[in-house]
Amino acid sequence: MQSKWSQAEFDAVVEAYVKSGVNRDVAIRTYTTRLLGSVPQLVLHGGGNTSVKTTLKDHDGSSVEALCVKGSGWDMGKIEPAGLPALRLEPLRAMVDYDSLSDDDMVMLQRRLLLDPAAPNPSVEAILHAILPFKHVDHTHANAIVALTNQPQGEAIIRELFPEMIIVPYVMPGFDLSKACKAAFSRRPNAPGMILLKHGIFTWSDDPREAYENMIAAITRAERRIAEGNPSPFGHFVPKPEPLASVAEIAPILRGALALPGKEEGRFRRLVLEHRTNDLILDFCGAPDVADLVRRGNATPEHVIHIKRFGIALPAPQQNNLKGWSLAVQKAVADYVADYKSYFERNNLRNGGGKTMLDPMPRVFYVEGIGLFAAGPTQKAARVCADVAEATIDVIRGAEGIDRFEALSEDDLFDIEYWSLEQVKLAKQVEKPLTRQIAAVTGGAGGLGLAIAEVLQAQGAEVVLIDLDAERVAIEAKRLGCLSIACDLTADGAAGEAIAKVVETHGGIDILVSNAGAAFQGSLLDVDDKTFKAAFDLNFWSHHYIARAAVTVMRQQNTGGAIIFNVSKQAVNPGADFGPYGTSKAALMALMRQYALEHATDGITVNAVNPDRIRTRLMTDAMVEERARARGVTPDVYMRGNLLGREVTANDVATAVLHLATVRASTGSVITVDGGNVAAMMR
Repeated sequence: MQSKWSQAEFDAVVEAYVKSGVNRDVAIRTYTTRLLGSVPQLVLHGGGNTSVKTTLKDHDGSSVEALCVKGSGWDMGKIEPAGLPALRLEPLRAMVDYDSLSDDDMVMLQRRLLLDPAAPNPSVEAILHAILPFKHVDHTHANAIVALTNQPQGEAIIRELFPEMIIVPYVMPGFDLSKACKAAFSRRPNAPGMILLKHGIFTWSDDPREAYENMIAAITRAERRIAEGNPSPFGHFVPKPEPLASVAEIAPILRGALALPGKEEGRFRRLVLEHRTNDLILDFCGAPDVADLVRRGNATPEHVIHIKRFGIALPAPQQNNLKGWSLAVQKAVADYVADYKSYFERNNLRNGGGKTMLDPMPRVFYVEGIGLFAAGPTQKAARVCADVAEATIDVIRGAEGIDRFEALSEDDLFDIEYWSLEQVKLAKQVEKPLTRQIAAVTGGAGGLGLAIAEVLQAQGAEVVLIDLDAERVAIEAKRLGCLSIACDLTADGAAGEAIAKVVETHGGIDILVSNAGAAFQGSLLDVDDKTFKAAFDLNFWSHHYIARAAVTVMRQQNTGGAIIFNVSKQAVNPGADFGPYGTSKAALMALMRQYALEHATDGITVNAVNPDRIRTRLMTDAMVEERARARGVTPDVYMRGNLLGREVTANDVATAVLHLATVRASTGSVITVDGGNVAAMMR
C-alpha cells in the first residue's frame, strides 16, 4: 500500500481550515482522517475512527484538554471538523476505571463531556482513544490485517509478523474493549501499535504523519505476507458453453424474491439492487465451494449491520431455463428467511428476549457467471452493501490463500447486529412514501417531466430520466444525482433498451411516468402523412413500447407497479388544427385503459393525467403570447382562463402524478389538471 501523504496538500488544507477558525490540531486531524478514509481497503462507510488530543475553550472560557474523536457514523473519507466532536479528556479517560458500564450509560456519560452539546455522538471507542497517551491515534479495519487474523492460526501469524505490536483477542467494541486494551497496553507501553483480532489495527504517534505512515507500513507488511500464499485460491472463472441470461433478465427475479408484503394488501417492502462484476468477483462466485464460503460470516463485526451474517450463492442462470433458476432463487430466499428467523429466536433467547427482529431478507447474492447483487432500501444503501461484499471477497481470498477463512462466532455477530446502539440508529430512520421504489420518467429533461421527477425523488424514489436531448438530460440527471438515459423512444428497440438499463442499474422498475410527447399541428385534410405518422410514433407507439417493457419487468418482480400516462386534454377536448396531436393522444387514452384492463390482476395500476396550459419547453412563453393575442387577451389572462382562475403549473401536474403513483384503489382513471375546463371534463 502506498502512502498518499502530500505535504503541499496538507499545508493547503490545514491552512484553509485554520483561516476559517478551526483549531489547528483538528484541521490536521481532518486531513489525515480523510487520507485513511479515502482507501476502501482500510475503512468502509462509517467504519474505523481517529482522534487527536488538543487544548480547547470550555463553556466558561477556560482552557481544557480535549479529545476530538470521529463522530459515530461519519465517513472518514469525507469528514469535516464537525465530524470530530470534542470531549473533556480527563473525565473521559477516567471512565475506563469503572467496574462496568452499559452501552447506553457510556453514550450518555460521553455526551455529558461534549464541549458542544449539539455535536454528534462520539465514537463508541472514544474511551479507548482517550487512554492511549498519544496525540494522534488512527484505527482502521484494513482488509489485509483482517485476512490474516480471520483464520484458524490467525493469532500465530500476526504475532510472528508483528512481534512489536500489542495483540488483543476479539472483544465487542465499547467499554469492555477499552478495558481490555488498557490492560494490554499497560504491559507493553512502548509498542508502536495494536492489532485487534478479527477487528482491525491501531497505530499512534505524537506526529500525525508518523501515525499515518506507520499504518501504511503495517498494512504493506500484511499485504506482502498474503502475497506469499496462493493468489488464486478460487481458481479462475471459465464461462459455460450455454448462453447465460443477462443482468436485466435476472435482476427483477432477485428483486421480486426479496420483497416483503406491506401492511396494506397489494403493498410491498421492496429493496433496490446494485450489481458488481469483475474477474475477481467472477472467480469467487464460480468457486467450487462458494456456497460454503458465503456462509462463513463477516470479515469484520460491523459488516453484519450492512450485509447480515452471510449471503446466498446461486448457480449460473441459463437463458433457456430461467423458470427453473427463478424457482431456485425463491427456494434459496425462503430457506434463508427460515434460517434467519431461527438465528434470531435462539440468540434473542440467549440475550433474555425483548429484541425486535429486523427484516430477514438476505442482502447479497453471489451469482455464478454474473457477479454479485447487493440489496438495500435505497441505491445508496445497496452500494454500501456491494462495497462491503467486495471487501469480504478480498478478505476471504487473502485468508483462503494462506489457510482457511474463519469469521466471528454467530453469538458475536448477533450481538453486533442487534447492538442497542445500532437499534437506536435504526429506530430513528424514517422512510419516505416512495422509498424502495424505482421510477422512470420519459421526457424527463423537459419542464413537466423534470418537475415530476423532482417530486418523485423528494418522496424517496430512485429516479431515472429518459429523454431525447442527450445533453440536457445528462445535465439535469447530474443535478439530481440520478441515472440519465438518452434515446429516441420511437426507434426500434430503444424503449426496451432503456428499461433494461434501468433494471441493470437499480434492479427493476416500480413506477413508469410515460410523459414524452409533442404537439404536432395541422388540419386532417392538410397535414402530410409523414407528420401524422410522426405524431403517432411519438404520442402513441413510443408509450406502448416503453409501457410494454416496464410491465414485463413488473410481472417478473410480481410486486405490482404503477404506470401513469401524460395524455393531455386534447384527447377529450380536441383543438382546431391539432389533428395529429389530438387523435394520437386519444389513441393513447385508449391504450391506457387497455393496459389497466389487462394488468389489474398483476397488481399494476394504470392511470393518466390530462394537463392543459402548462408552461414547458412544449408550451413556450412565445407560444403563450401567440395564443393570447389570437384570443385578444393578455398572456396572464390566457393562462388563468379556467374555472378556478389560477395558472396551472408543472408542479400541479407532478402532484397529480404522485397521487397516481401511490393510489391503491384506482386504475383506468384520468385526473384532469387544468384549473377547470368544462369541455375537457371526463364524462
